[in-house]
Amino acid sequence: MDEDIALLNSKIDTLTGILQAQEKRLLELEGNGNGHIHQKLDYLVDKMESYWQRQEAMEELRNDIVPIANHMIKLSIDELAEIGSEFQLEDLLFLLKRLLRDTHLLVDLVDRVESMADLFDELQPIGNQAFSQTIQALDQLEQQGYFTFARASGRVLERIVSEFGEEDVNALGDNIVLILNTIKEMTQPEIMNFVRNTLLVAEKEVEKPVDTSYRGLLRQMQDPAVRRGLALTMRILHVVGAQAGQNEQPSTN
Repeated sequence: MDEDIALLNSKIDTLTGILQAQEKRLLELEGNGNGHIHQKLDYLVDKMESYWQRQEAMEELRNDIVPIANHMIKLSIDELAEIGSEFQLEDLLFLLKRLLRDTHLLVDLVDRVESMADLFDELQPIGNQAFSQTIQALDQLEQQGYFTFARASGRVLERIVSEFGEEDVNALGDNIVLILNTIKEMTQPEIMNFVRNTLLVAEKEVEKPVDTSYRGLLRQMQDPAVRRGLALTMRILHVVGAQAGQNEQPSTN
């Protein structure tokens, strides 16, 4: 580029010399009354001044661009030096060819991204509303005490895990059906009402004075409800004794 500028400057110097010679000649002719030639000379001088102005602008632009280009080249060399021998120009050409061949795929991918962006814009208000409703539902559950109950249940479960070993858990698993059936029978409405009413009546009767004398006991035995209660109690004791007898192992002499 410097050689081109030097050659151009040489040509300009030659042209300037020619113009000066022509100007000198025209001045000589001007003395003879050739004003038309003088006008042409002025025109040529204006053109040369315009050319020189453009040349100076190009020189300033070159001076501004050269440092920037040198800096970019240096950065490119440093980056390529970090890549080392792993980067080959053939790889870059192969990538460019693949991009050119798969242009329709890239366009399709861009279309899908745009469609997803449109879908996201449409779903964003719905998502915001759902998130707000979820926050309100969680706050309502917190106020109703569900989370407190869950934390307490977690502590209960932790105590159960720490208190029961593997054998206890296996035994619980073997008898879980029996336990559930027992709980089912115990939670029948008739049983629960019977237990509740019995506890309520017993709570009131405990506060009353009790006559423990034989006469008082005999007087209570005259009450049909007392005799029925004793009969039911004896029947239950009979059932308990029979069950205990079945579970006892026969002794061997």
